Amino acid sequence: MARGVEERVVPVERGGQGSTGPLAQSVGDFLAHLRAEKGFSANTIAAYQNDLGQLMEFLEAEGQRRRRAVAWPQVDRELLNAYLLDLKEKDYALATQGRKVAAVKSFFAFLHREGIIDQDPSEAVHSPKVGRSLPRTMSIAEVEVLLGLPSRRDTPEARRDAAMLELLYATGMRVTEIISLNLNDIDLETGFVRCFGKGSRERQIPIHPQAVRVLTSYLGEGRPKLVRRPGEVALFLNRRGQRLTRQGFWLILKNYCREGGLDINITPHTLRHSFATHMLTGGADLRRVQEWLGHANISSTQIYTHLLDNRVREVYERAHPRAR
Repeated sequence: MARGVEERVVPVERGGQGSTGPLAQSVGDFLAHLRAEKGFSANTIAAYQNDLGQLMEFLEAEGQRRRRAVAWPQVDRELLNAYLLDLKEKDYALATQGRKVAAVKSFFAFLHREGIIDQDPSEAVHSPKVGRSLPRTMSIAEVEVLLGLPSRRDTPEARRDAAMLELLYATGMRVTEIISLNLNDIDLETGFVRCFGKGSRERQIPIHPQAVRVLTSYLGEGRPKLVRRPGEVALFLNRRGQRLTRQGFWLILKNYCREGGLDINITPHTLRHSFATHMLTGGADLRRVQEWLGHANISSTQIYTHLLDNRVREVYERAHPRAR
C-alpha cells in the first residue's frame, strides 16, 4: 500500500566511523565506487546511502537481538527477506520498496565482486511488482481454518499462538505492534487493546468476545508457564521467556499454514488485509477502519474498497444470465 513515509537520511561515513559501526566500511567503499567509477550524481548516491543505511540499521537491531554483531558474510536470504518484510510492515510504497531492493542487489553484487562475500544472497530475493497491486487476502473460511489450528494442542505455546492469531485478525494490527504489546495494553473487562503505531501514535481498538476468551486462556494457563523473569511485562513470550520477535511470529504463522494446507505465502500482513476487507464487507465505516488500522491517510484504506469492487463484479457476472 502506498503511503507518504518520510525517509530519514542515515549517515554513512567511509572508514566505518559512522553510527553503523563496521558495516559502514563496505558501504562507504561502495558509495565511493558509484561516485568515481560509475559517475552517479550526488542525488543518486544520497539515495543509495539512505537505502543501505536503513539496511544497516535493521542488521544492527538484529545483531542486538542475537547478542552478536552481524557482518556482511553472515547475511543470508532469510535475513534479507526479513528486511523486506520489515519494509512492507512500514507501508512503504511498492516503488520505494523496489528502489530499496535494487540498492541492496547492487551493493551485494559489489561485495561479491570484491571477494567480501562468497555468495550473493540477494540473487534469490525478488523485487516487488510495481503497479496497481491489490493486497492478498484470505477468505473467511481460510481464516477459520488458521485460527482453529492451535487448538489441536494443549501447550502454553499453542495457547499463545491462538491468542496472537486471534488478536491479529480481531484488530488488524501490524505484527510489530502485536509483539510490542505489554500486559497493561490489554483490557479484557472493557474489551479493548491499546496500540502504539507509526510515530508512537496511540489508538484504542475493540476486541470481540471470542478474542477476549482466547486471551484470557493464554493469560491464565499459557503465559505463566512461559515466564522466566519476575516482573516481565511483555504480553507474548517465546520458550525462553523473552518477548517474541517479529521473525518468530512469522515462522509460527508459516508452520501453521503448512500444517493446515494453506498458502505458505500468507504473512501477518495478510491477516491485516483480511481484517480490513472483511470489516468493510460486513458494513464497517471506512473512516472507522482507517482508525483501527492506524492509517494516517484515508487513501491507504481505500485500496480495500477496490477489492470489494472486484468481488461485487464477480458476484454480478456469476448471477446475471446475460453475463455468462
